[in-house]
Amino acid sequence: MGEAFEFGLYTFGELTPDAPTGKAVGAGQRLAEILAAAKLADAAGLDIFAVGEHHRLDMAVSATAVVLAAIAARTQRIRLASAVTILSTADPVRVFEDFSTVDLISGGRTELIVGRGLFTESFPLFGYDLADYDDLFAEKLDLLLKLNAAERVTWQGRFRPALRDAAIPPRPAQSRLPIWVGTGGTRKSVARAGALGLPLALANISMPPAQLAPLADLYRQTAMAAGHDASELKLSVASHLHVGDDSQDALNGFYPHYVGYFRNHTPAQYQAREITRADYEELAGPHGPLLVGSPQQIIDKILYERRLFGHGRFLAQIDIGGLPFAHVARTIELLSTKVAPAIRNEIKRSEVKQSAPHELNNRQRA
Repeated sequence: MGEAFEFGLYTFGELTPDAPTGKAVGAGQRLAEILAAAKLADAAGLDIFAVGEHHRLDMAVSATAVVLAAIAARTQRIRLASAVTILSTADPVRVFEDFSTVDLISGGRTELIVGRGLFTESFPLFGYDLADYDDLFAEKLDLLLKLNAAERVTWQGRFRPALRDAAIPPRPAQSRLPIWVGTGGTRKSVARAGALGLPLALANISMPPAQLAPLADLYRQTAMAAGHDASELKLSVASHLHVGDDSQDALNGFYPHYVGYFRNHTPAQYQAREITRADYEELAGPHGPLLVGSPQQIIDKILYERRLFGHGRFLAQIDIGGLPFAHVARTIELLSTKVAPAIRNEIKRSEVKQSAPHELNNRQRA
């Protein structure tokens, strides 16, 4: 049997103005809510809590490792991850040291999801040229992997001063930090993860899952062509999600928050457009990327995506658009008590059913 299917949450800590009043919660309150949500997710038995990185005034989190360290001190078992660390504009040495420290504080529960970054405000902020967008990421990922593999490193590249037998402290509690490549669907990033044999975190916000699913095949094919064991590959899928006791109430209640999220936080390089109710319902339909509805509807859609992607982890962004914290807490409760157990049981039944003919053939041959 395979490993248990993992469920988790991720947040960007965005500060969305309230639609009627135009007033947004402050960054301090938003961070407090993130810590509270992580504590609830830990107590509820969810597997992962991930925090994004942005460098803009409408987001509360820029220092991801600091937030994760605070969460680590308040939780017992849940794994902690970035979502994503914008590695192109970060120093891999500092990133490794920060996340190794979080790993020590958490007792070995820390992961890194690294990416090139959809939001690009960090490039001018830290003095990098967008023309080097992909080259920066490739070089810094190479260095990060070397830092993760050995406590002393010699390395040279284009964008960072060379290292000569440099000590890289502290070492994490785990033998190595799990490092995932995160992408919103760029083929180059998917192929890079496969070629390196790294876990792939695939975020799907706007594309029908069936259109994105070929990237899972590309990932596995590239990995196997590079000599990696397909059975060792890990794939995660992330989406926006809202679950309620009643499907129509969930659909109606989440709509203004979903619209407000995109109205206020679409990256500057993309033109924000108003999401109509028809757009929203199409996205939330049985074959759309948005998961909204009753527990059974969420179960059905995650199982549908599991058949497409074959992934072993699902991450949900549930706290968007100024959604009141009470609704965030209720979503965590329903995910942990209704959705996750049902999906794990269904996957287990499916695995038993698939293995039964093999076991029967083995007995007959014996």
